[in-house]
Amino acid sequence: MGRKRKRSLINRLLSRKVLLLFQMIVSLIFLMYVYILNILPFKYFLILVGLVFILFILMILFVKSGWKKKKREGTYTRLIVSKLTCILLSFLLVFLTVMVKRGNSFIGNITNSFIQTRVISVYVPKDSDYHKLSDLKDVEIGIQTKKDNSIMMSALSKIEDAMGRELKTKDFNDYASLGDAINDGEVKAIVADQAYMALLEANHEGIDERLRSVYKIETEEKIKTVTEETDITKEPFIVYVTGIDTYGTVSTISRTDVNLLVCVNPQNRQILMVSIPRDTYVTLHSKGKKDKLTHSAMYGIDETITTLEDFLDLDINYYAKTNFSGITNIIDALGGVTIDSPYEFNTMHGNYHINKGLNEMDGDKALCFVRERYSLPSGDFDRGRNQQRLLQAMIKKALSPKIITNYNNVLAAVEGCFETNMSSDDIKSFISQQLDQGGSWEMFNAQVSGEMKKTTKTYSMPGKNVSIIEADEKQLKKIISVINKIEKNEKIKEKDIKDLGGS
Repeated sequence: MGRKRKRSLINRLLSRKVLLLFQMIVSLIFLMYVYILNILPFKYFLILVGLVFILFILMILFVKSGWKKKKREGTYTRLIVSKLTCILLSFLLVFLTVMVKRGNSFIGNITNSFIQTRVISVYVPKDSDYHKLSDLKDVEIGIQTKKDNSIMMSALSKIEDAMGRELKTKDFNDYASLGDAINDGEVKAIVADQAYMALLEANHEGIDERLRSVYKIETEEKIKTVTEETDITKEPFIVYVTGIDTYGTVSTISRTDVNLLVCVNPQNRQILMVSIPRDTYVTLHSKGKKDKLTHSAMYGIDETITTLEDFLDLDINYYAKTNFSGITNIIDALGGVTIDSPYEFNTMHGNYHINKGLNEMDGDKALCFVRERYSLPSGDFDRGRNQQRLLQAMIKKALSPKIITNYNNVLAAVEGCFETNMSSDDIKSFISQQLDQGGSWEMFNAQVSGEMKKTTKTYSMPGKNVSIIEADEKQLKKIISVINKIEKNEKIKEKDIKDLGGS
């Protein structure tokens, strides 16, 4: 009796009326989410509505003809096929609905970012026996309280609360001395603001890779509004793309390893990418003092943006930010990238061998490729060109049809390790416009160049002899003139970017 009831229930659920009702509901939900996503031009949305409606009508006729044939000839084959087709179509619509909903959630998660995170950590040497905060209860810990004193004192108080006792500390005059102390074994642990890791490297480059964090405190800070929004579907706009030298939280305040200005003209469908080497000698906007560009990010992304605006006489409309985790995760989710290298070399990080010509790279190899400078003929300038090559390879892979098969993994990889202050409505409008207009884009590259020098006159590391790049003023003026053409909605030509250092 129970088996008969169960069979009867299944028959009712698989009846043509129930299946068609389910398909109609799923179709409506799918169209609703496509409408909410708002990236499909309205004319294409109407076409999609028409296609879904036609499919539903055809399915009604198909199922109805199968039912008639079963009654007339007593055969169930066509009826079963029609029902299976209806079920498969419904589940396809469910799958597409999930993808559309996921896309909408993704855009919302990476946009409208106006928060940066200050990370203060307790560091110990990687090869030490200290693995947690409690291991340091009797250890003298090096600190530096002269820079951002209130922030550091607050952090030290929280560390003491977590440890349950007062810290045994030794205060140093500057971060360079603090770096010396941990490197030479004068102290067994230090407390340092991750934003100032560059200062630890004053006498010991790469020291951050020889340290391990056993405890950290994260504090959120609001980013000052320094960018100017515009209608990106009609007006030229500039995006500052930065890659910070950290793993983990992408909002972390830290040095900037990658500095790219992406200048976009949506009317002429042209993109100019300008690479600025991290060691470029610039005047910090809020300090009025000279420093390396990479150091500007220690004072927040807003400081870097305003400094670049002064340096290149332009207005930055938006920023996009990623980090080491972001680059590796995104490339791995894309299934790797292919990069054409003009040089053969070995990378210092990861010790990868790069061939002259085409190289297949996973995320870690690609990251080490764009971090390398010492093995390249032109050092930081070649590194900037390699960063442009990687970005172009990622864009090419992301636009390939294969992306559909790995859609969810790519979105998951980008979330959490990429953020922008561009609004979700801006991005949706831009995508919608591209779908509506179609056509290809012209891409141009340029790079700030100059002479590599040594100086003791930097705001962040006064008295320390550090490497800088003194920009070539003549070439800089040419780059500024090309950027101005984009800002004025004028079309740029190949001759305009000749000798501007692009790859």
